[in-house]
Amino acid sequence: MAIPKKNARTENRAATEPAPSSKSTTGTDSALENIFPIVGIGASAGGLAAFEAFFSGMPTQTDPGMAFVLVQHLAPDHKSILTGLIQRYTRMQVFEVEDGMVVKPNCAYIIPPGRDMAFLNGSLQLLEPSAPRGQRLPIDFFFRSLAQDQRERAICIVLSGTGSDGTLGVRAIKGEGGMVMVQSPDTTEYDGMPCSAIATGLVDYQLAPAEMPAQLMAYAAHAFGRSHQGTIVPAAMAENSLKKIFILLRAQTGHDFSHYKPSTINRRIERRMAVNQIEALTDYIKFMQKTPAEVEALFRDLLIGVTNFFRDPEIFKIVEDKIIPQLFIGKSPGSAIRVWSPGCSTGEEAYSIAILLQERLEAMKKNFKVQVFATDLDAQAIATARTGLYPASISSDLSPERLARFFVSEADGSGYRIAKGIRDMLVFSEQNLIKDPPFSRLDLISCRNLLIYMSSNLQKKLIPLFHYALNPQGILFLGSSETIGDFSDLFTVLDRKAKLYQRKEDLRTDGDRSFSRFLPPMSAPVHIAAKTTLPAKLQLRELTERAIINQVTPVAILINGQGDILYLHGRTGMYLEPAPGEAGVNNILKMAREGLRRELTTTLHKTLGQDQSNRCCGLRVKTNGDYTTVNLSIHPVAAEDATKTAEQRLYLVTLEEVLPTEQLPQHLPPAITTDLNGTDIEILRLKQELRAKEEYLQTTNEELETSNEELKSSNEEMQSVNEELQSTNEELETSKEELQSVNEELATVNAELQTKVADLTLANNDMNNLLAGTGIGTVFIDHSLHILRFTPAATKIINLIHSDIGRPVGHIVSNLVGYDRLVADVRATLDTLMPIEAEVRTVEDKWYTMRIQPYRTLSNVIEGVVITFVDINTAKQMQQELQRSEERMRVALNAFPMTVFNQDKELRYTWICNTDARLFPGESILGKTDHDLLPADEAERLTAFKQRVMQNGKGDHREMATAVSGQTQIYELTVEPLYDSFGVLQGITGAAVAIVVRHH
Repeated sequence: MAIPKKNARTENRAATEPAPSSKSTTGTDSALENIFPIVGIGASAGGLAAFEAFFSGMPTQTDPGMAFVLVQHLAPDHKSILTGLIQRYTRMQVFEVEDGMVVKPNCAYIIPPGRDMAFLNGSLQLLEPSAPRGQRLPIDFFFRSLAQDQRERAICIVLSGTGSDGTLGVRAIKGEGGMVMVQSPDTTEYDGMPCSAIATGLVDYQLAPAEMPAQLMAYAAHAFGRSHQGTIVPAAMAENSLKKIFILLRAQTGHDFSHYKPSTINRRIERRMAVNQIEALTDYIKFMQKTPAEVEALFRDLLIGVTNFFRDPEIFKIVEDKIIPQLFIGKSPGSAIRVWSPGCSTGEEAYSIAILLQERLEAMKKNFKVQVFATDLDAQAIATARTGLYPASISSDLSPERLARFFVSEADGSGYRIAKGIRDMLVFSEQNLIKDPPFSRLDLISCRNLLIYMSSNLQKKLIPLFHYALNPQGILFLGSSETIGDFSDLFTVLDRKAKLYQRKEDLRTDGDRSFSRFLPPMSAPVHIAAKTTLPAKLQLRELTERAIINQVTPVAILINGQGDILYLHGRTGMYLEPAPGEAGVNNILKMAREGLRRELTTTLHKTLGQDQSNRCCGLRVKTNGDYTTVNLSIHPVAAEDATKTAEQRLYLVTLEEVLPTEQLPQHLPPAITTDLNGTDIEILRLKQELRAKEEYLQTTNEELETSNEELKSSNEEMQSVNEELQSTNEELETSKEELQSVNEELATVNAELQTKVADLTLANNDMNNLLAGTGIGTVFIDHSLHILRFTPAATKIINLIHSDIGRPVGHIVSNLVGYDRLVADVRATLDTLMPIEAEVRTVEDKWYTMRIQPYRTLSNVIEGVVITFVDINTAKQMQQELQRSEERMRVALNAFPMTVFNQDKELRYTWICNTDARLFPGESILGKTDHDLLPADEAERLTAFKQRVMQNGKGDHREMATAVSGQTQIYELTVEPLYDSFGVLQGITGAAVAIVVRHH
């Protein structure tokens, strides 16, 4: 039966044990808070839109409390912009992974191009891809590492994409008790990857990407939240509840799980409770009672089979080198090699052993019959194994040589199908190992990673069962965490590491060897007094016909077109005997005795082809050393349905014994026959029969020789054609895989570029509207001084129309007055890379500030120049008006004997009008202070007065005396604080008027 095939150390971990961490996580709330789920998200073509919807649907009020690792199929030679694109849709930090990067919660990590990525001990490790470009499976690679590291805390999401990458990773994560979420196919751009994952039957949720975050957080809260960690169910209550769950499972599926290890059962139940967001075990039982689909879902979880081809390669190498050759020792060519793989799941391990056996047969160049019996409790898994169709991702588990030899690629690229030669070796069947009888006379039993999920009592019953099923010296192959326990008297250890054991004779005589417990119990016979009843009165006609049939009718067998026996009449033992091998459907062609089989086969084929009765007389059939002469007839039975083919119709075979008196040779004259005794007649008959046989054999031999020559010639031609086709097919397969991989990568690049184009279009629209809104005229010119593009506002300054794009700028007439250096200034800017700025005027008397500056790309490459024209007409008019106003004020001030000045906060003169030439003859005072112009004592008093005005923020006036040409000149000085338009102090403004002149 399909059971999660894990490493044994999983069994020693608590169901809620966290992933490895650098800090201890046992028993403290703070440690629990440092543990967070890792969500692996795989996508290929169409993944960008799914990522956008997923992160856009993330709640904004709270942090998710988990880390997201995005594995996207990327072109290895193309720089990815996925990190920047994802950052737009989430407030979490988004990183492109670097080797050894430690994963933190509430962050998103994106695989870089051309790398495989694995998760180990809380960090992301980057590796060079080992597979060819067309066979790389980065999603499976990461999911498997996540399952091995995080175990039941692992979560994976499969989004849009072609192919089947991620399918094996889904199996690995589900096998470790993790959670699987898949994008619903009807919401994808490409449904290959989601459909492949869904086909495993292991998916917990199928949702649209926007719905995933809410469900993801709800699952994490139930599976890893504080309340779930602290849930304790009393032992008695838990045992009682488990019994109820076992009853529900047995009632719906017919299978009893009470022999499984409690830890296995508990983990699966806890996982299903988390998926359905149910806290109490009693509530879950009620949910199961109301929802039969949940019983089936739990049943599927308990039967999760995680396996792959040649799992544990180093152990399979030991089997290949030591065990497989040993199976053929003492076997004569033509004998059978019998192998049993119980709990085979989807068949990968059974096929792996069959491949090893086939390789050994080819090396020995001998003919043996190989039978591999693969059984499992899971009907769906058996159905998958029977088809022999596996996802393309199995290429990571198989060498290229084995993949090419033993698998055939599907035409649509969906996966690989096992070769017919290997498939014919295997017989798959549904079997309950606990109650169904085992196979027998086996050379090898491969039961890996199944016993660890059984209780110890059941293990003690299964090991002797395997001993019973094996031939003397037969081999038992167990999983890396399984042993034979206390049964060292039944098996010899061949390789302790590989868990290979050889059967030895059982010396015990106790009753532990009874295997009747694996058979359905038989009810005790119930003795009921039989009522005395009178036989029903039969019709005389029926009695008469029955007597005639028993006396006259020959032996008859009803068969179908394949020769399968449907009904027997009469004593058929003289002509038929059971065929050797396992009992199954009885076929008349296999059961026919010596002397009957060849003619029976020929006559049946003739009847099928002609659809009419055929007869063959005088056949000598050997029975218990004696020969019986019989006549064979085959008659088509009238079909009720005329549409049935010849193989679907029924046929009646009659065998009529010929008495000695009826065995006279044909064509003998009556006179001769009257003179012959019985011995002579027999001799004549035998001679005639011998001649007929010789003629038949001669004809047959000639026909066979002719056919053989034709077949040999055809075979050589077909072999040559087949080799060419095989070579071409291999080349096409390789090219197809590479093209498919490149196509997926190009689809991803195309999606990124489409997003980039949309961004550039938006930015271009914004820039055009910005330039149009500001009214700034702009002209772009390339290295050759040709016009690249321009804005509408530029047409007011330079006479430009749309057809001027591509023309030299020197050919265009401008509306500028007094400026004819445009071409020269453009060349100067290109040569020196120095901007040029000038104020220019148009014929309409409009003023502009013209700037010519280099056009630089993001890579700092000069591609030309940009000319901008900023409208300064209003500012120019204001400047001219200000100049006229200042001139009028200066004239007025000059007419009145008053000095007016402005000083900044450091009391430096910034402006002055009507300077007294007697005080400052012939020198400029702008930029100077009173200390630079006046005697020290006067300057000190004047400076203190002005500083006081600035400190108080209020104007003041005073008289000031100073010596001028030997006289004392007295001025009336008025000072006011000077503020700008925002009310910020800029300095002072003042006026001085001469009022008195005193002579010394």
